[in-house]
Amino acid sequence: MSPDALTQTVQDFLSEASGAVVLEDGAVAFDLGRSKYSISGEYNKCLLHLWSAERNTVRRVIDAEVKNGTLRLAVQRLGQSRPTKLEICRERDRRTPSARKLARASYEQKLRHTLERHFPGFAITRLTTGVDLEKSFGPIYARGLLRQGQSAFAVLGVNASETQASIDAALTFGILWLDVCRQSQPGKFLVEGLNLFVPHGCSALVRERMANLNRAAAKWTLFELDERHDCLVEIDCSDRGNVATRLVHATNDTAALERFAESIAKIRTILPNCEIAVLSAAELAFRWRGLEFARARMDAEATTFRSKQEIVFGVGAEERILDHRNWAFFLQLLTAVRDTRHPYGPRQHPLFRMHPERWLESLVVADVSVVDERLEPQSQYSQVPAFSAADRAMLDVLTTTRDGRLAVVELKADEDIHLPLQGLDYWSRVEWHHSRGEFPHFGYFPDRELSPEKPLLYLVAPAFHVHPATDILLRYISPEIQWEFVGIDEHWREGVKVVFRKRPETKRGIELAARVAS
Repeated sequence: MSPDALTQTVQDFLSEASGAVVLEDGAVAFDLGRSKYSISGEYNKCLLHLWSAERNTVRRVIDAEVKNGTLRLAVQRLGQSRPTKLEICRERDRRTPSARKLARASYEQKLRHTLERHFPGFAITRLTTGVDLEKSFGPIYARGLLRQGQSAFAVLGVNASETQASIDAALTFGILWLDVCRQSQPGKFLVEGLNLFVPHGCSALVRERMANLNRAAAKWTLFELDERHDCLVEIDCSDRGNVATRLVHATNDTAALERFAESIAKIRTILPNCEIAVLSAAELAFRWRGLEFARARMDAEATTFRSKQEIVFGVGAEERILDHRNWAFFLQLLTAVRDTRHPYGPRQHPLFRMHPERWLESLVVADVSVVDERLEPQSQYSQVPAFSAADRAMLDVLTTTRDGRLAVVELKADEDIHLPLQGLDYWSRVEWHHSRGEFPHFGYFPDRELSPEKPLLYLVAPAFHVHPATDILLRYISPEIQWEFVGIDEHWREGVKVVFRKRPETKRGIELAARVAS
């Protein structure tokens, strides 16, 4: 393949693989969810540059092949003639199907033996990893039932070889399995609650979510199972205040905008109406309908160490420093973004389809009162870092009502089974910081008195892209959390319009007639 063809192949694959991992010598070298890359086809060579906070790598690509969701590259290290292999995998779980099947079957037997040893007197029934797509169950989780007389507990476990994302999602499927067990055994015996088993050292996020479930609706018990040492430990989920999280200081937006006035003027000569998001005192992002295409940042000059402004551009994990040599390419990118990313643009184009939730977020941030007229349009933050011991996440929108009550707005543009518990996770972190008075201390909502009431939680999604399991999951959230599910019109890109609302007091499932927005 020619260098131009190689460059295009790599470019096309990476543009659709924002969360991919890069493997070299069989080990993960880069996670593109946290790393950056650039591709150059200059000087009759295809050069792939990858970098993160830990490492910096440049490889010359001499051949490329896409197979089974993996881009396999033959590359040369600089200064070496012998080629090596580099793989870029869309799927984070790189095990073969047979290896995954074997690990899950082995875990099912380990879980059975653990239940027999630690729950004497209980009979184990229906322990399986079988697929039931109608009820949203795949082969990742072992599911079963513990029964003793007229009492029973739903059981769900996940093994240590699964991804952390699958482990974090275990509670979602545990709740659904509990509900299935209750619905399939009406009147025969009482399914009191859920016993959830996760790997040793992996329970932090699940514990935070479980602490905010309805304890009147079920008994919730979380265990860490060490498969290697055959050790089982119960995790305390009763303390809702025990949330491992920290807050970052809010940035002085006015000062940052003044600092980057030159860069802002340069970009807005091309895209006058682009969105500007202040990321820190030393960096801001340029977006078009939620899609980030460039950043301006302060960097040190190599010879003098004085600070200077520079603009980097690219979509997804791609990044290039803007200079006179690539200015024409930069103009092409901005033109493509502008001409493609609009409500009536080509729906199959990658730039149209990328980051739909960011697009929706940009519309909500422009006027958050479209979600609820009680929300204050002039008082909100988007993409607020929400750090915890388990992960680093971003709150879509943090705002207040007109009378100063905090509100968390979690957005989904597509069907997502995890929306309720993800929103619950973010709500718990906001409530933890709010109860300690940290938001004013860290510079959020200056000159505004916050209400001491617990935050509100808004879950927003297109009306016909609500996962069927959503209503079940919402029923098990603690009644102390005041949430509202907001269904919006499918054509939200043309403007956000609310078509229904559901609140905890609604006894039946999500109903379009519950409340039609005027």
